[in-house]
Amino acid sequence: MIRRLCIRLLPALALTAAAMAVPPTTSAVAAPGPIGHVWTIVLENSEFAQTFIGGRSSAPYLTQTLPSLGKLVAQYYGTGHSSLDNYIAMTSGQGPNASTQGDCDTPTTLGGANGQWHADADGQAVDDSGANPIGCTYPAGVKNIADQLQTAGVSWKGYMENMDAQPGTRPACANPFVTGTPTRVEAQPNYKNKHNPWAYYHSTFDQDAYCQSHVVPLGYLDAAGQPHGQLVDDLQQLATTPAYSFLTPDQCHDGHDACASNGNNALAGADQFLKAVIPAIMASPAYQQDGLIVVTFDEGVTDLACCGEKKAPNLSSTSNNGYPVPGPVADGGGQVGAILISARVAAGSIDLVNQFNHYSYLRSMEDLFGVGHLGYAAASGLKTFQDAGEWG
Repeated sequence: MIRRLCIRLLPALALTAAAMAVPPTTSAVAAPGPIGHVWTIVLENSEFAQTFIGGRSSAPYLTQTLPSLGKLVAQYYGTGHSSLDNYIAMTSGQGPNASTQGDCDTPTTLGGANGQWHADADGQAVDDSGANPIGCTYPAGVKNIADQLQTAGVSWKGYMENMDAQPGTRPACANPFVTGTPTRVEAQPNYKNKHNPWAYYHSTFDQDAYCQSHVVPLGYLDAAGQPHGQLVDDLQQLATTPAYSFLTPDQCHDGHDACASNGNNALAGADQFLKAVIPAIMASPAYQQDGLIVVTFDEGVTDLACCGEKKAPNLSSTSNNGYPVPGPVADGGGQVGAILISARVAAGSIDLVNQFNHYSYLRSMEDLFGVGHLGYAAASGLKTFQDAGEWG
C-alpha cells in the first residue's frame, strides 16, 4: 500500500518541487567551490510516505522547511532491518548479518576469538567460525570510512547525542563520559549503541584514546530547545570543525520514541532536533565555506530496495536483508528519502528519479574525499549523488 501511495503522489511532489523552486537571480554570483565539509544526520524508522507525505503537520521543519533549503531525494532506500545493519552499511559497506539485524550489543566478534573469517569478492566479512549467533562486532581487518579518512589525513568525528548521559559498558568509547555531566532535560536521554556504528568496529574502539577523541557526545538540547555541547563548540571555528561529521540524535530526537519532551510524538522530536542543530551548522564558518548537510533515515517499515542490492553472505537461506519484514531474497530496508542541503544544491528542488541506498551514500562520501570503496559501496554500477548531478 505504501508503494502505491508513493507512486500516486509522485506527480504531486513534482508540482511541489516547482512551487518551491527558487527563481534565478539576474545578478552574477560566484559559483561555489567543491564540497569540503559534510554533516550527516541519521533519523529513525519512517517510510517516505509516513514522513514527507504523512508527517507534514507533525514535522514541518523536516518535511517542508528543509526541502525548501535544498533537494528532496525521494528514492533513497535503507538496506535492511532493524537499525544497526543500516548504520554499518553507511559506514563500512558491510551487509546485514543475523546479529546486526537484531541490534546486537555484546563484545563477541565476527570470526570468533581465533579470527576465523575471510573477505569475499564483494568485500564482505564472511564468518568461518560457525558461531551461532554470529559475532556482534567487526574484527580490526574490516575497515570503515573513518579508517579511510584517518589514513588520508581527513578529519572526522561521530557525534552522539546524550552519549555522556547514558551509562554503558561496551566498548569504553561507546559511552565513556558518564560522570560530571550537565543535568539533562530528558529523564531518559536514550542514547543507544546500536545507532553508533563505531561501537562495533575493532579498528576504532581498540584504540581507546583515538576513539574517545573521535566518537564524542554531541551534547544536548536545553529546555528552550537550544543545543549545547561539543558539536556547537566545534562549529565555532573552521579549525575545530571536522571535514566529515556523523550525527546521531538520541531516541527522543531521532523519530524513534514518543517522549514527554516531544509531546509524545516521535516525529515531532526529530523536528525539534533538526530545528536546533541545522541552523547552528549552517551558521558555521565551515558550512558557509564549503558545506553539505545530508539528512536521512536508517530504515522504513517496508522491505523496498533498490540499486541491485545483493543478499549478504552471512544470512541463512530462510532470511534476507529485509529481516524481519518478509519478502523476496535481498529485499531491503524500505524507501526513506533523503535531503541534501548545500550552496551547490538547487534550493527547493526534488529528485524523483535517481535511486540511492546506504551503500550509494558511502560511495558518495568516499568519492567526495578521494578514498577507495568499501564492501558493497564498490558494487559495479552503483550510482552516487555526484553521478546523478545532485549538486553542481
